[in-house]
Amino acid sequence: MNKTKKQIVFEAAAKLFMEKGYLAASMRELAERVGLEQASSLYNHLKSKEDVLRKICLENADKFIKGIDEIERIKNDPITQIKALIHLHINIAAEDPTSVTVFNDEWRHLSEPYLSDFLAKRRNYENRFKAIIEKGIQTEVFKAIDPTVAFYTILTSVRWIHYWYKPERNISIEKLESDIFDLLVKGLQKE
Repeated sequence: MNKTKKQIVFEAAAKLFMEKGYLAASMRELAERVGLEQASSLYNHLKSKEDVLRKICLENADKFIKGIDEIERIKNDPITQIKALIHLHINIAAEDPTSVTVFNDEWRHLSEPYLSDFLAKRRNYENRFKAIIEKGIQTEVFKAIDPTVAFYTILTSVRWIHYWYKPERNISIEKLESDIFDLLVKGLQKE
């Protein structure tokens, strides 16, 4: 598939943000990376540096919301839902580690009203994820532990994947997912 110049610019910006951080990245540097002579030429492809950050953060947030929508609609037992959420996190991270790194590390630099929109989406996702854990505790499928502790333990356990995982590693994405699921969910399950 041939990428448009705009797609190339957005991908290069995501990589630059990942490498240097959003605040340290400059439009001039981005212009050089995509082969434009002047930074002003970039404005033919994007409105601002924040336009790229906003697109990355909100599109990734939407991926997670769409994923949990589907998981809640199709799967009804908490173990299957948690496994599907772990799968969602691993696959989004493996699919586009650059934008996931920016999404996780640079969202704080969004301005209003985009920051509030992003945070509302994140809270929505987190609350729904915790509700699945709570359902597992109430139905005695999971141990009676604090749902927030379980949620952050699971989330933290998959947040490193975008930094580390590469297809050429000696572990398949399926094996990685299986190992993480076994470690996390079997520790959560009630005996």
